[in-house]
Amino acid sequence: MACERGWAAERGDEGLSVKALVARAGVSRRTFYELFENCDDCLLAALDAFFAEIAVVLTALYEGDGRWSQRLGAALVVLLALVERECEMAALAVSYLLGYGPESPQLRGRVLECLRGVVDEGRSQAVSGQALSPLTAELVVGSALTILHARLRAGSQQLGALVGPLMWTIVLPYLGPAAAGRELERTRRPPTGFSPTAGGEPVRSPVMRVTYRTARVLEAIALVPGASNVEVGAHAEIPDPGQTSKLLARLARLGRAETRGAGWARGAPNEWHLTDGGREMESTITRRSALAGDPRRVRDA
Repeated sequence: MACERGWAAERGDEGLSVKALVARAGVSRRTFYELFENCDDCLLAALDAFFAEIAVVLTALYEGDGRWSQRLGAALVVLLALVERECEMAALAVSYLLGYGPESPQLRGRVLECLRGVVDEGRSQAVSGQALSPLTAELVVGSALTILHARLRAGSQQLGALVGPLMWTIVLPYLGPAAAGRELERTRRPPTGFSPTAGGEPVRSPVMRVTYRTARVLEAIALVPGASNVEVGAHAEIPDPGQTSKLLARLARLGRAETRGAGWARGAPNEWHLTDGGREMESTITRRSALAGDPRRVRDA
């Protein structure tokens, strides 16, 4: 039922509203509007963070040793375990990737490009002499998302059973029917000691969620210490000055950044610097690549 409620809310069938969001989160409307412009902005920030959190867990598995199909299978096992754990959020994320929810082609495009790139690696492993269209990966990813979406919408709690069939679907066009058949017979389990966490810490942080935009602001301050609000926004590529100011205020309240200038109240720009906690957070982000091609990957602090 949780999955169905998440799906209905994302589609607007239950009237997703600021009132409902703040009630569920236990925060005031004022706090909400200090962080987000509206419901869509909030949902996009949550999706952004969710995709980044998953990337933190999966990339180490996929970028490890082994053949393409082995690495992909290991990552898929863990992905489906994470989806089972975060069923409601996963339902929102998958439906968003299929075109529902708020308009944000940039985020959707980054995630889909990443997924297609992972699958398209199979072309380099294809049976000798077999010509495959680059659209093969797009078809495979679309099919897998559609299947996962249907299971989540139905409230299925047995997603681990999809590993073999999904691997068959992915492997078949690249490695042929024999290799695909072996994927159906293969038994895959999460790695020993696996828990749905990133780097030994919970995937979700009760203290602060670092979204892609927050990470870009931290990066901007690290690159240009003493930057003003406008300069931070320019380096972070955030076109809305109000959004930049909200993110900076949030980081300041949480002790991750501080301003040492006279400030706008005295007619001078702010001069932003990272605190020790901010530098530690930014350093953590720097060690990881971002989801879907960006050189940074976000993780919770």
